[in-house]
Amino acid sequence: MGNLCSKSSNPSDPFAQPGRVLGTSPDSGPSSAPVPQKQTTSRPAVKGGKTLGGSGSTSDQTVEPRNAAARAAEERAAKQNATANKGKLGSQLAAQKAKTQGRTLNELSQTERATRDVDAAETSRRWD
Repeated sequence: MGNLCSKSSNPSDPFAQPGRVLGTSPDSGPSSAPVPQKQTTSRPAVKGGKTLGGSGSTSDQTVEPRNAAARAAEERAAKQNATANKGKLGSQLAAQKAKTQGRTLNELSQTERATRDVDAAETSRRWD
């Protein structure tokens, strides 16, 4: 059985060819690759930029990463709330999000009680 990845152009055995004597150079072409020429174009000068770890603001106080992350999260939340409160549906969605679970359950309970009271009144009207 042969190797599945071999090709017929590949030599079957590397030792099947005649070798050479130690200390002699190989007969095949150049021993090293040609050295590429250096490019003459220069890199464009870097303008601006920001040094990592450097102070990005003009104030003398340094902002801790935790405080910066909290401030960014608050800004994102404020921006999201500002865009969500557009129109009637946006205001309804904001009101629904503001409800707590207890308040939502109380409203559902009151609705169910009112439905049962209406059903009981209808039943008593039919039998009287």
